Amino acid sequence: MQSHNANQSRVRRTVHDLVMAEMFLVQATIESATAIGNGISALGQQLSGQEDTDVRSIPALLQRIADEAVEPYASRYEYFRAMINTTD
Repeated sequence: MQSHNANQSRVRRTVHDLVMAEMFLVQATIESATAIGNGISALGQQLSGQEDTDVRSIPALLQRIADEAVEPYASRYEYFRAMINTTD
């Protein structure tokens, strides 16, 4: 009986962790898509709004967009790992 309860507890914990991971993934995806959209808008403004666009600023803008798109995944992963480690 105790083995059955222990197995049920592990299954519940695993399902809980999976649900939390999925929630973090959805949040990160939404934030990342927003960052990419904002970055594309900024890139369009830079390209169309300035006739003498500094060529060096475009790679810097693209790097900023990439950094902002990846950051939500990195921070959510850290939150998730911290959550997992504190509930062990």
